[in-house]
Amino acid sequence: MSIAGFRRLFSVEMEMRPLTVMIGANGVGKTSILEVFSLLSASAQGQLKVILSQFGGIQDILTYDKAEAVRFQISMERPTETPLSYSLTLNLKGMSYEIGSESLSTGDDAKPLIEANRTDIRYFRPEDNKLVRPTWEPSPFETSLFQMPKLSQTPEILRQQLASITYYSAYALNVGYHAPIRLPQKMQPTTHPGRYGEELVACLFYLRETDRTRFEIIEDTLAVAFPSFERLDFPPVAAGTLAMTWKEKNFSKPLYMNQLSEGILRFLWLITLLHSPDLSAVTLIDEPEVSLHPQLLSILTDVMSEASEHTQLIVATHSERLILFLEPEQVLVVDQEEGLAQVRWADTLDLEAWLSEYY
Repeated sequence: MSIAGFRRLFSVEMEMRPLTVMIGANGVGKTSILEVFSLLSASAQGQLKVILSQFGGIQDILTYDKAEAVRFQISMERPTETPLSYSLTLNLKGMSYEIGSESLSTGDDAKPLIEANRTDIRYFRPEDNKLVRPTWEPSPFETSLFQMPKLSQTPEILRQQLASITYYSAYALNVGYHAPIRLPQKMQPTTHPGRYGEELVACLFYLRETDRTRFEIIEDTLAVAFPSFERLDFPPVAAGTLAMTWKEKNFSKPLYMNQLSEGILRFLWLITLLHSPDLSAVTLIDEPEVSLHPQLLSILTDVMSEASEHTQLIVATHSERLILFLEPEQVLVVDQEEGLAQVRWADTLDLEAWLSEYY
């Protein structure tokens, strides 16, 4: 993957591995890397204009005093075929933006699937076996990858994988006394705890009923993390609504969600998320260490490594302790040089020496 002109990521190239855990000081560019993936995901959903507005406009994402365009290039591996290569350039245009160029190719000598340069847009139509221009008026603010007809399976696979990228922030997880994660939840089929824990109870109940092995793995993980933990139960509180209780060996009565600590709730949400059978192709997690006791980090990194077999997991952290439980090839060090981000894989440097300077 290469990024140019995006915030402090003025010129960055990096190989994304199955598990990529980024560490670095505040403001060096870790969150910006996560934002790039969020932007690409939004663009594949026809929400490019929306997310740029959320970021404050293209002016606010350009590398300060150094860029008037941002460019992203990614490569998607395919098991039995050549990789897909996709690039997108956004230019500053007055107070707004334009899509300066966009391309999608199979990485070999075959014809490109998308080739666009400002208003000159062409896409590959299989029945013609060549690039053709749109027969409709394309939006200048959304990508051709999103707008082109679903005539070819290959571009649609890439679009779907980009669109499915999901961002989670442990720091943003609401665990207040009246937060959705602490309240009874509607019983419904779901295999995902929700970005804010709003479906955690429903997810765990559904897994218990439909995927017992996966549910028992989650309970076993909790038992390792909290030796007094015994089991989770789901008492009904009204028609179609469930609560969840946490039973400990030391107490005769269970604890309800509103009685659990912030750290337990965050850990329960994280491991349920990482054990979800429906993880997207790329999963982004920001600061998973928030409120977690250091002893839990070893267990969390094991679950992260297992999850990376099913999703490309990209994590940003400030925690030295979290890093110590990982292999160097799983750690991406993000630094600054003259105010601009520099990235290096930890297996190419002395990680222990770097960490000693980090703190």
